[in-house]
Amino acid sequence: MVSSGGKIVVISGPSGVGKSTICREVVKKLDKVYLSISATTRPKAPGEVEGRDYFFLTPEQFLEEVKAGNFIEYAKVFGHYYGTPKDKVEQAMAEGKTVILEIDVQGGEQIKRMYPNAKMIFILPPRQADLVRRINDRGRDNLPDVQKRLAVAGTEIAAAWQCYKHMVINDKLEQAVEEIVQIIKSPED
Repeated sequence: MVSSGGKIVVISGPSGVGKSTICREVVKKLDKVYLSISATTRPKAPGEVEGRDYFFLTPEQFLEEVKAGNFIEYAKVFGHYYGTPKDKVEQAMAEGKTVILEIDVQGGEQIKRMYPNAKMIFILPPRQADLVRRINDRGRDNLPDVQKRLAVAGTEIAAAWQCYKHMVINDKLEQAVEEIVQIIKSPED
């Protein structure tokens, strides 16, 4: 853990709630910010770019990185590993940047233990039906996977109430982005 002028912001939420879109928009509105890129063992989706969307690793490579202590957090989600590379986060923190981590609740809990002053933001859908529609509209998952993601969403939301101070409903994108920007800029947490 590096002490510096930088700060950590964790943004989590269930699959399909719009985390990636929100994070990209938030980054456009802030100065001195680094949107962390996770490593994953899941297959690359069409249009994804190595080093921009994720660092794609084999399970063996990922576990070697874990063993070497190269992640500040990691978790297995929907059968694939995801982790946050330590070196890039520490470098951004040392430069005084706000580091935004778009990670799941398991990772968020790990970050909160490691960085007690991290701003913890959880994105909620306006209604369960919206979450179902958004997951289906992505077209990435088959029916059993959609059902699994929806079941996990309830568990994540329940867990988030224990660890996340800020809950933001993503009903209107611009409004959710502005609310998150204000949370990040606020000196309190």
